[in-house]
Amino acid sequence: MTLKDSAFLPYADPEEFIVEWTDRIWVQRGVGLIRQNYAPDAIVHGAYGTGVGVEPVVASTLAKISAFPDRVGQAEDVVWEARGDDAFLSSHRIFSSGTNSKHTVYGPPTHRRFSHRTIANCLYRNGVMEEEWVIRDELAVVQDLGLDPFEVARTLAFRGFTGSATRENAVHPLTAGDSGARPGPHRDECAFVLDMFDTVLVQAMFHRIDEYIARDITCHTVGNRTLTRPRNYQESWMDLLAPFPDARIEVRDIVANESAPHGGLRVGVVWWLTGTYSGLPVLGPVTGSRVEILGSSQFRLREGRIVEEWRVYDQLAVLAQLARARGDEPTAAAAASAPERQ
Repeated sequence: MTLKDSAFLPYADPEEFIVEWTDRIWVQRGVGLIRQNYAPDAIVHGAYGTGVGVEPVVASTLAKISAFPDRVGQAEDVVWEARGDDAFLSSHRIFSSGTNSKHTVYGPPTHRRFSHRTIANCLYRNGVMEEEWVIRDELAVVQDLGLDPFEVARTLAFRGFTGSATRENAVHPLTAGDSGARPGPHRDECAFVLDMFDTVLVQAMFHRIDEYIARDITCHTVGNRTLTRPRNYQESWMDLLAPFPDARIEVRDIVANESAPHGGLRVGVVWWLTGTYSGLPVLGPVTGSRVEILGSSQFRLREGRIVEEWRVYDQLAVLAQLARARGDEPTAAAAASAPERQ
């Protein structure tokens, strides 16, 4: 399927569209341009829940730039594919760094450096953003600032998800995800990644991980951790699932794109984990409460194997959900804010 120029004008392709619009807003600080880039009723799913409307996006972006004035976000990759002839879904991975020199939602300035990754999955139609699934590794930020993640999480409010985030995924993501019907490029490779999720994570057949990954696998995950080799990669997934013995992990969207400058074929996925915190008490006292985790991964494939993964989810949002379950509610002022808004 040929994508119409109207989907990404005035730029050469969707990748340039995403990177240049991000720079115009975040680097050049054209915050008001968000009203041109986002639909008035745009839907944004973040780690703390779903928001609707462009004005909250304008407010949160202004707050973020003000709180971290020297923060620089560098585009690492944009994995995209068409959704019809006038729209595309992009998986945009950004590496950000800066200095905590001002008061933020996390408290007074610490004057320490920080870095973290974000993956923003955006559905654009005729150059306008309709729906977004955005996840930041806020655990890395809090750790770099020398703060206690458990204490910070007590001040944050989890709003909860609405809209497409709550529907039963009746259609297989290889055919149609939350962003709509997909045209089917690189079907075999996408099916391979989906099979890995089903076999290893849904069925808990962790011993079969070697069927999907290269010997020299590298995984960049939350808290700015980088893991290597199959054993550590296997354990990284087990560690995520072990606190939630009944966890259900589900891929809700998938994109694939091949680009030599970006290392070949990459597959991006949006995944959701829901489960009960009744397993290993690594996140504090067990609550027996439901937890929802919005996550996103990008996989680089070579010769039919996964050789590298970038995995982003917000561990701080998980801790905030558990704090609420324990009755440790944030103050009214904190409830109006969340890391997405700074």
